Amino acid sequence: MTPPIRTPRPEAAAAAPAHRPRLRTALAIGLAAGLAAAGLVLGTENTAGAAPQGSLPAGTQFYKDPNSQVVRWVAANPGDSRQPVISRRIASQPQGIWFANYSPSTITNDVRAVTTAAASAGQVPVLAVYEIPNRDCGGASAGGAPDLASYDAWVRNFAAGLGSGQSVIILEPDSVSLTTCLSAQQQSDRFASLSRAGAAIHAAAPNAKVYMDGGHSAWNSASEQATRLRNAGILTNADGFFTNVSNFNTTANEVNYAKNVLAALGNPANLHAVVDTSRNGNGPAGGGAWCDPSGRAIGTYPTSNTGDPAIDAFLWVKPPGEADGCAGTAGTFIPDVAYQLASAGASDPTTGGTTTGGTTTGGSTTGGSTTGGTTTGGTTTGGTTTTGGTTTGGTTTGGTTGGTGTPGCKVTFTPQTWTGGFTANVTVANTGSTAVNSWKLGFTLPSGQTVTSAWNATVTPSSGAVTASGLSYNAQIPAGGSQSFGFQGTFSGSYAQPAAFTLNGATCTVS
Repeated sequence: MTPPIRTPRPEAAAAAPAHRPRLRTALAIGLAAGLAAAGLVLGTENTAGAAPQGSLPAGTQFYKDPNSQVVRWVAANPGDSRQPVISRRIASQPQGIWFANYSPSTITNDVRAVTTAAASAGQVPVLAVYEIPNRDCGGASAGGAPDLASYDAWVRNFAAGLGSGQSVIILEPDSVSLTTCLSAQQQSDRFASLSRAGAAIHAAAPNAKVYMDGGHSAWNSASEQATRLRNAGILTNADGFFTNVSNFNTTANEVNYAKNVLAALGNPANLHAVVDTSRNGNGPAGGGAWCDPSGRAIGTYPTSNTGDPAIDAFLWVKPPGEADGCAGTAGTFIPDVAYQLASAGASDPTTGGTTTGGTTTGGSTTGGSTTGGTTTGGTTTGGTTTTGGTTTGGTTTGGTTGGTGTPGCKVTFTPQTWTGGFTANVTVANTGSTAVNSWKLGFTLPSGQTVTSAWNATVTPSSGAVTASGLSYNAQIPAGGSQSFGFQGTFSGSYAQPAAFTLNGATCTVS
């Protein structure tokens, strides 16, 4: 099934925590081999008092999807210069499988295909459930079941596919933390439904571990989150909560936050936390950038060996390299994004390797989620690659090209705006007769516009006359070819498009 377009949302105010759109295709999976990488022992002070004992055995091997987008890309691109790093540091690792498409008639078989394959491989799948009605408060990840009664039935059908093996259930990202659009009664009804969901999963699959939405360390306070989780039935119908899903907060901050939430719950012995470390290796981006921000890195590799009895596992719930919606259509695998995350990582995993093999069966499920506080509006879509004709003759200026002749240039500039902010996808087509090496696209931002982050290029300075420069893996634009990049920014007053585009000094046409 083709993943639907999902769109990121901007932050409403500086005080609001960052949103992270995410889209995941959950496929029926065949067999996979491999071992989850050994984790790091995190020596973090327990500010919440005595911690309970962990409930996931140390050395638990999490399931690696042999048909994930990154594994398929690695297999299809053996000659790509980015492939070895992406293969070693991302494709080799177990990652979350998302179920967010409302398909009551197929969901049981969809889940069973995954859990059966995982059990055959001796591994534990991580399944993200994302179907709560009015999810994301109607924002970028709007959707879900039509009503709570339908949701209850869907969850029972989901649970019926889990079987008797072990599984980790990430139950409804945002559902407890993001309730600003719900009345008091609607919030109460949602929490009751989440409690029923946990009970239904445990009844059908006693070896499943259910984790509820714990938000993250930059969102609700620990005491507020604990109150909400208690109202959602965590004490009786769950095994703990998750934090930092699709976010960038440091593991140390998330562990301390999780312990404070556990303390506010009374440190019950049956509850623990898991932390999403898929993209938090460099912590959050500066300036509140949240949509595919540059300079991020993969974090601790997935493991149940956390070195802390309060933390059951560090997981990659958000698959690294799948776009938030700015670098590409949300949920699609973008090798440039994956390469940046992987190459910025601290080191290769100490065990494991590239996931191979397996037989794909059954159907597929698509969906996504957004975490954070309140934001507003906005739509982001990918740019269009455009190639042009042939230009010959003249003198090359403004940079180095692959031969003689003046480079011809055509720019496709696709902005998406919201109040005070925007993203832009830019495609630079070389319409000349020779390749352009070390390409640099100059353009002028209108007064009041500031670049906050960029992907697939560096953009400096942040305002005025700026230059976007290709990176090591996309530094050449062949004759008749193109390269794409994007950036996110803010503006004051009315939005206006940049002007005066030049490619290595040659004037570009704009569409």
